[in-house]
Amino acid sequence: MNSPEKPLNLQSLRLDRGETELQYLRARRRRALLITGIVVLLAAGLLWLVFSGSLFGPTVQVAPVIRIYPSQAVTLLNASGYVVAQRKASVSSKSTGRLVFLGVEEGSRVKKGAIIGRLENDDLMAARDRAAANVNAAKASLAQAEAELVDARLQYDRLKTLLAQNLISRQDFDAAEARYQKAVAGVANGRANIASSAAALAEASIAVEYSLIRAPFDGVVLTKNAEVGEVVAPFGAAVNARAAVATMADMGSLMVEADVAEANIQQVSLAQPCEIILDALPGVRFPGKVHMIVPTADRSKATIMVKVAFETLDARVLPEMSAKVAFLSRPLKPEEEHPRLVVSPQALVQKNGATVAFVVREQRVQAVPVAVGPPLGDLVEVLSGLREGERVVLQPPKSLQSGDRVKIKEG
Repeated sequence: MNSPEKPLNLQSLRLDRGETELQYLRARRRRALLITGIVVLLAAGLLWLVFSGSLFGPTVQVAPVIRIYPSQAVTLLNASGYVVAQRKASVSSKSTGRLVFLGVEEGSRVKKGAIIGRLENDDLMAARDRAAANVNAAKASLAQAEAELVDARLQYDRLKTLLAQNLISRQDFDAAEARYQKAVAGVANGRANIASSAAALAEASIAVEYSLIRAPFDGVVLTKNAEVGEVVAPFGAAVNARAAVATMADMGSLMVEADVAEANIQQVSLAQPCEIILDALPGVRFPGKVHMIVPTADRSKATIMVKVAFETLDARVLPEMSAKVAFLSRPLKPEEEHPRLVVSPQALVQKNGATVAFVVREQRVQAVPVAVGPPLGDLVEVLSGLREGERVVLQPPKSLQSGDRVKIKEG
């Protein structure tokens, strides 16, 4: 006979809610503490790596490899200025008239005496032709007077002989003598007429010449100030008249006019060697010398103008170009006229008996053997091993090796 079943104890199936939540909270707290500890350890390790330099390597200072001119080592002072033509003219006519021809424009090169423009001069040329015709007429009259003189002289001489023999009357001889004197006066008058006509012709020719506008010297036209059809007058005296048709300069007279501070003028002397650098041609150095120290100062700028002449002019040099002048302590040697590659001596170290520089490439350094030349001021010439623009480590640590990562010091 089956034993009776025990009743189900539902109380035994109930979970202790308070104990379960407490265990959950304890487990959650342990996980949070564990995560916090890991984060703290990672942060501490990262900070140690950063500040110890193990992550980025040592912090170093770098300098570029540059190209300089040897003249910088013998430069006493620098000054700025402009290229100025010492011989410059505004070309005009000496008479007033309408411009009918202009044969130049900006940049035209002209020779001294070349006709660059012409005014209306038909009336002047007609007057010149009339004067030339008068000269020819005067010459013909002189020839006629000279022929008359020859005939009168012969007649006078014959009658004089006959008078001595009492073969003619005194009245006939006096008439021949008067004719002879008249012929002499006629020749003198003819020669005076020729001189007068020649002077009139010269005057007319000068008037025609005044209508021609000629270049006063060999040079280049800088500006064109008038156009064909405009009225040109000396000094622009007429209403709506142009005073000049063009402005030109002698390119052989170009010099640099530099302003030197009064405090430094004692370092400048006549014929002192200089080096000229133009902003338009930064890669070219022009040798020059001091031509003149202008004997007056500019009180507003406290400077004195110094004119520096080019030793050899270049066709690329133009008036009004900005220029810088380096005043040198001595003339440059031929081998010093070209730029040289230089680096700071603080970037060079000795490793295994060779001169080495550490070149920075993509935050890592590479040891490069370098051949050096003589010093140039505070720098050293580089003969081989480095290229212009490369960055090298200054005072590299002894522990620095090729391939190490470095951090570049800012500033």
